[in-house]
Amino acid sequence: MRFQSGFAARAERVAMETRAIERPSGVQQVLAPAGWSDVRIEAWLDWIEAKGFATPLSGDWLNGGVDAWAERLAATGVAEGVFDQAEAARFVEELSGAFRLGLAAPAASGPAAVGVVDLNDPGAAARLQAHAGRRAAARLGVQAADALAEALAGVADAVDRCEGPRGDCGDPSRNPALGRAAALARRCGASDADILRAIDGERPAMALEPMVEGAPLVALADRTQIAAGAPEVLLAAKAAPDGGLIVAFDPRDAETATAQTARALIDLGAVLALDGDMATNLADLTRLLTVALDLRSARPGPIALGLDGLLEALAARDDRTSQAQTFAELVAATAARTSAELASLRGPCPDWEDPETPRRHSAIGLFVDDAEARLRLGLGRVAAIDVFQTADGEIGRRLHPALASAISAAGGDVQAAERWTFGRRTLVEAPGIDHTALRALGFTDIELAAIETALGWAEDFDTVFAAPVLDPGFIRDVLGVEDGDGLLLTLLGVSEEAETAAARWVFGHGDLRDWPEAPAAIAALLADPAAAAADLRRAVEPFSDMPDLAIESMDWRTTSTQAARLLSQGALDGRRALRLSRAAPPAGPLLSLPNIDAARPEPVREAPRPAPTERVVERVVERERARRKLPDRRKGYIQKAAVGGHKVYIHTGEYEDGELGEIFIDMHKEGAAFRSLMNNFAIAISIGLQYGVPLDEFVDAFVFTRFEPAGRVTGNDSIKSATSILDYIFRELGVSYLDRVELANAGTDDLNADGLGDGKPDANAAVPAARFISKGFARGSAPDNLVVLPFGKKGELEARAAANSEAVACPACGDFSLQQRGAAWVCDICGAAPALQGGDQG
Repeated sequence: MRFQSGFAARAERVAMETRAIERPSGVQQVLAPAGWSDVRIEAWLDWIEAKGFATPLSGDWLNGGVDAWAERLAATGVAEGVFDQAEAARFVEELSGAFRLGLAAPAASGPAAVGVVDLNDPGAAARLQAHAGRRAAARLGVQAADALAEALAGVADAVDRCEGPRGDCGDPSRNPALGRAAALARRCGASDADILRAIDGERPAMALEPMVEGAPLVALADRTQIAAGAPEVLLAAKAAPDGGLIVAFDPRDAETATAQTARALIDLGAVLALDGDMATNLADLTRLLTVALDLRSARPGPIALGLDGLLEALAARDDRTSQAQTFAELVAATAARTSAELASLRGPCPDWEDPETPRRHSAIGLFVDDAEARLRLGLGRVAAIDVFQTADGEIGRRLHPALASAISAAGGDVQAAERWTFGRRTLVEAPGIDHTALRALGFTDIELAAIETALGWAEDFDTVFAAPVLDPGFIRDVLGVEDGDGLLLTLLGVSEEAETAAARWVFGHGDLRDWPEAPAAIAALLADPAAAAADLRRAVEPFSDMPDLAIESMDWRTTSTQAARLLSQGALDGRRALRLSRAAPPAGPLLSLPNIDAARPEPVREAPRPAPTERVVERVVERERARRKLPDRRKGYIQKAAVGGHKVYIHTGEYEDGELGEIFIDMHKEGAAFRSLMNNFAIAISIGLQYGVPLDEFVDAFVFTRFEPAGRVTGNDSIKSATSILDYIFRELGVSYLDRVELANAGTDDLNADGLGDGKPDANAAVPAARFISKGFARGSAPDNLVVLPFGKKGELEARAAANSEAVACPACGDFSLQQRGAAWVCDICGAAPALQGGDQG
């Protein structure tokens, strides 16, 4: 067999790049075509490892796994006389080139279903019920394991968040949060032993894999009975809603669904994008894949070549249906000819031998329902919103390129479609709720700016109109709403209609179903792309030996009676097979449940309660991690000094009660890197202070740190030397805000004589209040003649206060009214001034 497709030559022009992909065994360097997403590369690596090529074989693309698989097929072909060595090498190059170009991808082999049950069989009901029960158990088991793991993690978190003795924090009777978490874990099915282990810090390490649904069961039904609504249709409908049942009406279709089938997927969009004649390219690709699939197993069998990307490739064309049928006819005819050619070389397949066409080798299917294979082609479900990976590795959303192309071809406005789908992400001119309406409710420009910023990433108003986007103090003090009372907009009196209109303006509609500007020619396509894709599959089904087994989605609350109606309608429409499944439910809570614990009545106690015994109870406090916001207009001070000749400016900001809330550090004539580092260090300290970290912790952590610049300090009347910039900064903060006098190391004679600030004040002179009170901050509320009384050194004041706190008897009159005046002692009663000896005060 010869291959003249030219895919290998075209693949040589594909740009390649080495990517770092995270795998279970670690980060792996992979050579792949540029532009492939990480998900696509991972899907290929999963397939390569499943084929037994877990270790990178070479530096070739995808680490040589694709070439190794193709060489294995070529060796089988040489052994069975399908082609010689030269043709085998050409086969490997062409197959690898087709995969590198993204024209096709191998899919999972095996039967599409696990067995066949005849609905007219008396035991069909029991078998269908058992099959549905196994699938439900697998689905609910994963959900239960998730809930249990989360509940046990909540038990461990309740202990970690507790502040108090370890014994009390681990006691559910003393730690209310732990009691609630343990009760929830018990309701989720955790044993008391599991809960106690979680209290000890053991967190469940459940390696939960995503649920992989088992293969469905085929129900062979009589078309007339199903169309007429016979009891058999309700029997099938009860097992059908979760996608676990295929209803077939022809024994041959039921048999093909359970046959061992080799599968591959063709991306028609990629084939159309190739240079050259499209029909020739598609025929060459079909021939290549047919040979590859036939050589995958020693025993010949049916093959399936899925025509994927039909809607993506044909969305912009008016003749979508006829074009799809043309492609299907070409693929089916080419696969049949190639299969017959292989039959002459490998021998006919006894299972599919047809007396009229004895050289027919295998059945040909045009449908492959394999999500992994679609990932290997970079294909997804056609919907208005397409999730993609950008060139820099970020995940983004866009209008699906196929729909955008169709809109453009029909003369529509693509940007208007994007605004309708994704929204405008702003409340400016929004219906229902705009900036004017919010200002009327009490919002200021500060809150509006925060809301506009959050609208860029949020997905609903509940996230935007809540803390931390809005300051809790603003919500409580200005809007008059307590946290936890309910949704903010509802509490502010905003109607549901106004909120819905604004939400659609900001966040979009999510689809193009009701887009008023949709071109009439493609309105049905934009309203329901999934239905349009299903119509194309039905159009090509007559060219396939296998029925279309793609899942048809139903509403997530569809009942078995409603499913029975869909099965009856499908039988009336002449469908060869039907597979139904409920759609995924909307995210988030779907029920508003009452608080059962609060509504539960107190149990009636027959015996009297024992007398309470007195005991000491320590209160266990759960740590609150809320950021305390500084006032917009706040006081503080600026301290200028020099450490080792390097000028340092410290600027502080305080809360209303005088507690330190922020610091700024500025240095002059330093490198940009060092200045930036100090600025960001100050920001980190400020955030810590606002989240409740005590200043003492920072002071103890950073004083006595040693690095340059260090040495003599000038310009500060309390500190004369420091071992580093950080040592000086936190000495200053400790002395000024914490009365940590032990950190002050300035002597009595250390005056500031270098021009960096003022000298020390005279202890006997009155000091104007303007020296300590900012005139701009006070805004005229402080009188101009306000002064601060004379003061001395802090050490003298403390000594005087300590001395005055002790009553000293006067030796002249005997009254305890002797007071120290400077260096002498004077009696306030008789005026005597006795000369007391040091330490002898009566």
